[in-house]
Amino acid sequence: MRKKRSDKRRTMADPRFNDVMIAKFVNNIMIQGRKNTARKIVYEALDIVGKKTETDPIEIFRKAIQNVSPAIEIRPRRVGGATYQVPMEVREERRSALAIRWIKKYASERRDRSMASKLASELLAASNGEGGAMKRRDEMHRMADANRAFAHFRW
Repeated sequence: MRKKRSDKRRTMADPRFNDVMIAKFVNNIMIQGRKNTARKIVYEALDIVGKKTETDPIEIFRKAIQNVSPAIEIRPRRVGGATYQVPMEVREERRSALAIRWIKKYASERRDRSMASKLASELLAASNGEGGAMKRRDEMHRMADANRAFAHFRW
């Protein structure tokens, strides 16, 4: 008999902005348990965004996450010896996780001096609907659209 699923752990809100999403972002940026370093990078990036736009950096951050979040993705489904790429809707929790992961990845690939400035420029680009993370989301949507014929294999 299988064991029951463990309960989801809730992420504590960020101490500076009192926002759970920023806390998740900090946790994703963190390497080898260095949370203070990760917080410093994220806060500095948000400060840079605030100075550049002269608006609330949290709003820019939320808009970037919302823009990058994918609505549909393709998942492999095996039917009778063949594997089909089936387009499926993405759960809300996974949407934000993918968005955070993509923003971090494409920010680190940028050519700025510090990680904070890379992150700030990627957040600004994502909030304006451009940048590497947005390209990744659009690519995922295109793939799902191309495989729409297999949507009836959804489970």
